Amino acid sequence: MTWGRETDVHEATEMLDVFASAGGNYLDTAPFFGEGRAEQIVGQALQQFDREAFVIASHAGVRADSERRVDASRGHLLRSLDASIAQMQVDCIDIWFVDRFDPTTPVEDVLLTMDIAVRSGRVRYVGVGNYSGWQLAHIAALAGTSIPLVASSVEYSLVQRGIEREHLPAAQALGIGVVPWSPLGRGVLTGKYRTGVPADSRAASPVWGRFVQAHLGADARRVVEAVATAASGLGLAPIDIALAWSRGAEGTVAPLLGPRSVGQLRAALANVDLVLPEEIVQALNDVSAIERQYPDPN
Repeated sequence: MTWGRETDVHEATEMLDVFASAGGNYLDTAPFFGEGRAEQIVGQALQQFDREAFVIASHAGVRADSERRVDASRGHLLRSLDASIAQMQVDCIDIWFVDRFDPTTPVEDVLLTMDIAVRSGRVRYVGVGNYSGWQLAHIAALAGTSIPLVASSVEYSLVQRGIEREHLPAAQALGIGVVPWSPLGRGVLTGKYRTGVPADSRAASPVWGRFVQAHLGADARRVVEAVATAASGLGLAPIDIALAWSRGAEGTVAPLLGPRSVGQLRAALANVDLVLPEEIVQALNDVSAIERQYPDPN
């Protein structure tokens, strides 16, 4: 998400090397990341690697302008797809997400565009991003078995568990893998904001400030303190606890990391095999539990 804005091609290449060496292979990007430069950075960095060593995902459906206007029209989606392939210098994209539900474009037309993308060989599998539970169920029902809808990308962490109300149960029932973005709660679960907002942090940035502020309230602080307590008790860092919880969440696959530097990436990968004790998982689930009301599932 920050490649092209805060991460240049040299550091991006080193990050891919560290990631691949640790066994990582899933790379998620979008034409509207990094002020439109992220996929170009990805393409340049990939020249140093075997392309087939990575599962490459990209998104479309949001215009790369200051308004981030949703646009799932066929023309925009296919132009965006062709631009992504060209920028990343690949022959096809492994998973192509249509990001955000567009109420002005019929779902049937979105599916037809997905079908065109797959049949033309430009895309192997398709998914959706940031759909609600009913929106996911609706498009999956219409897709049936003819269109390979395999994944849903949504925000999910200990400070944002809203998808558990409807989206996650729908995805599990439909056999769709959930790809959680921001498993570190936009950075707050690292513990860096426990005593304030560091000057060099995203929360202090005019670009990312509002994005992070959404998770700096009292409820989130209680969760962060619980994560910090668990980390202290296990002799680990808060980032280890938050990512382990995310990896162990039922129905999810491939939580997405968004490091700005090699150092941040190494920290995120330091305890990638950690499995939390059940009592700690339960304690974290209790402190971060979302409010359920009719007709939410229990």
